[in-house]
Amino acid sequence: MTNNIPETMQIALLNKPFDIEIKEVDVPKLGPKEVLVKMMAVGVCGSDVHYYEHGKIGDFIVKEPLILGHECAGMVAAVGEDVTKFSVGDRVAVEPGVPCGKCEQCQKGQYNLCQDVEFLATPPIDGAFAQYIAHPEDFLFPIPDSLSYEQASLNEPFSVGIQACKRAGVQPGSTVVITGMGPVGLMAVVAAKAFGATRIIVTDLADIRLEEALKLGATETINISKENPVKRIQEITNGKGADYAFETAGHPAALQSAVQSLAVGGSLSIVGLPQQEEIALNIPFIGNRELNIYGVFRYANTYPMGIEMLNNTDADLDSMFTDSYELKDTKAALERALNNKQGSLKVMVYPNGFLD
Repeated sequence: MTNNIPETMQIALLNKPFDIEIKEVDVPKLGPKEVLVKMMAVGVCGSDVHYYEHGKIGDFIVKEPLILGHECAGMVAAVGEDVTKFSVGDRVAVEPGVPCGKCEQCQKGQYNLCQDVEFLATPPIDGAFAQYIAHPEDFLFPIPDSLSYEQASLNEPFSVGIQACKRAGVQPGSTVVITGMGPVGLMAVVAAKAFGATRIIVTDLADIRLEEALKLGATETINISKENPVKRIQEITNGKGADYAFETAGHPAALQSAVQSLAVGGSLSIVGLPQQEEIALNIPFIGNRELNIYGVFRYANTYPMGIEMLNNTDADLDSMFTDSYELKDTKAALERALNNKQGSLKVMVYPNGFLD
């Protein structure tokens, strides 16, 4: 089933670092269980900026021209012959990682750990800075009319926050410390509140990001350029420490302070990955207090929950959207995200034009 689908579309292609080309290509053909999604809103992620600047992230190297973008939502434009969950015109959020479905990790429900996952905008898989993408129906999720396309696109970074909460086991009435107020850290604030945390203490170097955290549900902020975070957290918690901590900054000092901020028996989710592989930690401190440390890699089984939480939150989600660009200006969008990291919270690209 189709709905006035053109034969060609525009894409924004990364040819090499700092080289974005707007190109016209054929609209993707659908497999039996695939859906053609008209891209309505795509957020610029830090990984997009990293590929744009460096052409690689770790072992993932852009060897051939690549379409970036994976935080996305859109409208169903056509469906494959065996699709049963969606119809033309449905509004959907796109879960960007498609696992093999057959390996041990997939069978255990931990499909985020699948070694054969195909993840949008991760070489060699093209992403969503395109007018249309073809995507399996099992990794598309309906969004209510009360949730905008922009807000629905936030479900991708929000899902990382949900995964951090799930890994650490966040309980209602708890205290959570979150280090680093980039987009993932900010959305982790929303997640922690949705899981019932009543005290959410956040740290960062930039006052503008700390102010944004308050709009999203943080209860206390600490500018680490002005205060000792561990000392201040102890003061706020009357010497107990936090029940949970999420480290999202990817900085050794942030990880160390996150560990030291925990209460006896507390749990830490490591979300941000530092450049160096080894970091000194106080092992007796961890062992004697029976602290729990969890890794977080992307997410699994979070999208329906995330959509429901975002639709019901009282957080000011729209305050996240600081910059807007059309597809033809994708290079400018990436430059903005690269060069205004403090002020540009979430840069948005609109592949089919600005929304009303």
